[in-house]
Amino acid sequence: MWVYPEIRTLGDYPAYWAKHDPQRLALRTADRSVSFAEFDRTANQAAHFLLSKGAEADRLIGYCGKNSFDFYFALFGCARTRAGLVVFNWRLAAPELAAQMADSEARFIIAEREMEPLLTAAFADMESIPDILWIDETDSFEAQIATQPDTRPIVAVSEDDTAFQLYTSGTTGRAKGVMLAHRGTNMMRLSEHFEPTYHWERDDSFINALPNFHLLHLGITLQCLYNGVSITVVKQFDPAAVLNTISTLHPTLLTLTPTMLQMLLDHPDAARADFSSLRLTLYAGSPISLGLIKRAIAAMPCQFMQFYGSTEAGGASSILRPGEHDLEHEDKLQSCGRPLPLIEFRIVDGEGRDVPDGEPGELFIRQPAITKGYWRQPENTASVIDQGWYRSGDIAKRDAEGLYYIVDRAKDMIVSGGENIYSAEVENALSVHPKVRVWR
Repeated sequence: MWVYPEIRTLGDYPAYWAKHDPQRLALRTADRSVSFAEFDRTANQAAHFLLSKGAEADRLIGYCGKNSFDFYFALFGCARTRAGLVVFNWRLAAPELAAQMADSEARFIIAEREMEPLLTAAFADMESIPDILWIDETDSFEAQIATQPDTRPIVAVSEDDTAFQLYTSGTTGRAKGVMLAHRGTNMMRLSEHFEPTYHWERDDSFINALPNFHLLHLGITLQCLYNGVSITVVKQFDPAAVLNTISTLHPTLLTLTPTMLQMLLDHPDAARADFSSLRLTLYAGSPISLGLIKRAIAAMPCQFMQFYGSTEAGGASSILRPGEHDLEHEDKLQSCGRPLPLIEFRIVDGEGRDVPDGEPGELFIRQPAITKGYWRQPENTASVIDQGWYRSGDIAKRDAEGLYYIVDRAKDMIVSGGENIYSAEVENALSVHPKVRVWR
């Protein structure tokens, strides 16, 4: 049933490939490449270091920084300690970040030096300040752990341990830390394995410029590394940098949010960029306008796949497959597809009753990768998870062919004259109007 039966926790990913294909490419930038053997050894050094800093079960180690090799070393090193890595959102204002850090109770944080002004401001709002390991290009995390043993520490990591934690909806009310366990991430890989659309090639490389505090980044990263696909690391999303990396390093897989895709196509360099290496572009994170996906299909000679998911669900819940990106059936381009194997959807009304096809209602999701819950918030957990079903807060509908459509967020729905008006429908109409140009 399992593709790689030896893999049971995140810490096993690099170890598996280091054992079976040690020189296989794991991470790369324009300046450096890291094999799975090197990745595995450095993750071991990170694990020993973090254990010395108090990493243990039911505790969190913090990380605040942009995309780099160090982030991956910290993530997979922490996965070998029973502690979870909580990845902080460096785009937040200081009071919001302070709320996340205080809620996490992380006693130790790995932070990039360029975040020092933000963190210093955040600490001013905190009663207890964690220990910080500052890292930068001249004094990297990798360099600071280089004297640690490079053999795997003897720690019995449980599949039910939290592998990593991400915060969601922290701008209003109390920040909510979504705990994602090793078992859930492994079950997500099983779900993907049963999906015939997914396939991986020996020389695949995924270009990752997504923010690492978002599940869109981590979900695709884990899917790729589990299957031995290398990560082409881009520090942060910048259209010019992404276009240049695609043209020079020739990755085969790209994932962006619709807003990023719009910015990429709007950039002057897009007209002369070499997209020929890309075989698949995935997009997710928010609904895409009809005008944008039609433009992308025309501009980029590759297949497209949309996926829909959420942090609490633990990964992708449904996909719109490449063959369903049909310009002759434009209505289907607005669909988020069908649930992946092992995943179930329900659409219910305000009383929790299933609604018929074509009728909108709240989307309930049941999948084996679902969150353990919100960090130390059992009441909030109980309000969104009931008997294994996650209340997504999204308004959706299903058509007669079994395709699902995200109509809107429940909180964004407009009621006018007794009628429900969905903002996504308004945006779609505007996006294809010949006299309207979308600026982002």
